[in-house]
Amino acid sequence: MQISRFAFVRLIVAVTLLAGAGAGVARAQQDKKEHVAGVYNYTQVDASIACGGATKPTVMAALKKHGFVSVINFRLSSERGAYVAEEEAAAKKVGLKYFHLPFNGSAPEPAVATEFLKIVTDRANQPVYIHCATAGRVGAMWMIKRVLVDHWSIAKAEQEAELIGMKGEGLKRFALDYIKAHGGPSGD
Repeated sequence: MQISRFAFVRLIVAVTLLAGAGAGVARAQQDKKEHVAGVYNYTQVDASIACGGATKPTVMAALKKHGFVSVINFRLSSERGAYVAEEEAAAKKVGLKYFHLPFNGSAPEPAVATEFLKIVTDRANQPVYIHCATAGRVGAMWMIKRVLVDHWSIAKAEQEAELIGMKGEGLKRFALDYIKAHGGPSGD
């Protein structure tokens, strides 16, 4: 049943994207929130991307079964409850590509965002599951991608990022500064 449900969610996401429901981002995003055992704050963003917070290493087999090809983890190895080595081993064991991009939300490094954009836009890495502890850092990075790659407005991308999990002015400011520094519109 879970595979059929996943395929159904992907179909709904594709239809939503084709419809261009810009004003309905908040409603559509709420519909994509799911409970996934072993994942905090799971959100299916589109047909090839899902985001989450804390993710147990044991979830890697289920991610592979649901068709994911890659995992991007923004957690620092030093974070409480971040079992990076175990997660990487579990991902590789089931045949998932694994990218660990340590992203310190208190002192964000632009180089991490640059590497993220390179990985997430490579079709060979899709579908991709992206996570951190709460999905806050994921939301900020996804906002950057939406504006610079998908050419969304800052307002629309910010709304989606907040629904994914971005909270606090620091991550928002980092995303806006990165977007501006890389040729995107300013959010001011």
